[in-house]
Order: sequence, then structure tokens, then C-alpha cells
Amino acid sequence: MASLDMLFRQRGIGDLDVEVFLVDDGCTDRTGDAIRSRFPAVHILRGNGELYWSGGMQLAFAVAMNIGFDAYIFLNDDTMLYRDALARLVSLARERLEAGSAAIVVGSTRSPSTGLLNYGGLMRKISGLSVDLEIVQMHASVPIPCDTMHGNFVLIPAEVAAVVGNLEERFQHQFADIDYGLRAKCAGFDVVVMPGYAGDCSDNSYTGTWRDSDLAFGDRWHHLMSPKGVPVGEWALFTRRHFGWRWLPYAISPYVKTIASSAFSCDLWRREKPPLAYERRSL
Repeated sequence: MASLDMLFRQRGIGDLDVEVFLVDDGCTDRTGDAIRSRFPAVHILRGNGELYWSGGMQLAFAVAMNIGFDAYIFLNDDTMLYRDALARLVSLARERLEAGSAAIVVGSTRSPSTGLLNYGGLMRKISGLSVDLEIVQMHASVPIPCDTMHGNFVLIPAEVAAVVGNLEERFQHQFADIDYGLRAKCAGFDVVVMPGYAGDCSDNSYTGTWRDSDLAFGDRWHHLMSPKGVPVGEWALFTRRHFGWRWLPYAISPYVKTIASSAFSCDLWRREKPPLAYERRSL
């Protein structure tokens, strides 16, 4: 509700016709009813309760593309936009179109608790056997090129969507946004980070996830194989598609590291954990 409120309070978008497609994937807290009451213009799409992030976004994106728009914007419901964020995002996308180069435009967010950059554009760094996806520090006044992105606040021009299509349906929760940006780059489109922050978005804690070494190994392994973890088939697809001949070490690394860290963090070997640890939703 707060995210939608910030969206509908955007400034400088008087020349835009904005339609919102929201997926209610089995909410049990009457979120859908509350939205119908307060934001009756929002198109509420019902899921089957098992869509997770990627599945929900695929559904909304498919419905929107079937209608047809000049651009499509991903917006996570935990992203609180600054009042001018949408105007700045669209302005940069229009500049790129007018220059004859349609580009995906990414908005960066920061943690409301730390004020630090946490989601936005990503740059692929390759060194020897190593392949890393590093978050790109946005510039206050200049767009920064990148290779892909987190899907918290992203504009995809119709020209890009016509070529790249929808998000990969084989990704249920994670990887789909990063995969989409990398596929767009392979198709010849640019991905750029817009100047300045777009809004706030809270970090996701390690606590209670497969990365939490305080959990029993069985619990960690269960979380690792869940849709919100690193399912084997999805992770293998992602690494083979984008990591080239280096894919195999990365394909097995989450599982090896989980086994090793669980063994190392048993009572005999337990070390004090860092005070806070966060993970990107997408990786």
C-alpha cells in the first residue's frame, strides 16, 4: 500500500498514462481488497499462490505486453520511490530513444537503515576463472552503463520487450531479472543506471535463510533447494547461459559452500558471526 501510494504521488509525469498491474498471489491478509478500495484503477491479477517473484512478474508482464504500451516498468512492492523517480526514469529512456538507441533504464535504491546502495545495476567482472556480478555505484548526474540489473525499479522500452520477450519462465523466484538484462545485452541493447537514487528499499537478512550458518544443516539445505534458495535446475540454467566455459564451478559452488560452512560452523568449530549480513534477493 505504501509503495503504491508513493507511485501515485509521483511528480512531473503529467504527460504519462500510467496503468498498474499487480499480482495478488494468494494473499491472506486482504491486501487485494484494500487495494481495490484505495486504488481502484489498479489491475489486480490473481495467481495460484505459488508464483513467487519471477512467476508473478511474468504474469503481470505478459498481460501488459498483450495490451501494448510504450514501456514496461518493474516495481517491487517494498520499493518506496522518491517523488521524482518515475519522471527521471522515463526522461532518460526517452533521451535514449530519441538518440536512436533504446535502452533498459535501472533505478538504484538504498537501504533506509544504512543509507547505502543495495539494489540497482550490475556489472559482470571476469578475471581468470572468476566471474562476479558487482553492483554499480550510480552517479549523481551522469547515466552509468552496466550489464544487467536487479528488478526493483526498471524501465523496459517496448522496443526491447519486442525482441527479448518476457522473463524466463523456468526461473520461479530468483535470477529472472538478472537473466533478462544479460539477454538484452546479448541482443544488442544497452542497460544504463539512471543518475541519483530512485528510492528506498529494505535489505534482506541472512537470518533464517540457507546462508544462515546458525541453522542446522538440514534446515539450510531445505532452504537452499527451495524456490527462494538456489534450486539446482534453475542455477544450472543461469550459469550455463551466462558464465560460458566457467559455468561448472559456479554451478556447484552454493552446494559445496553450504556443506563446508555447515561443517565448519558446528559447535567444535563455531566462530562469532559478523553483526549483520545481507543478501541480494536476486542472487
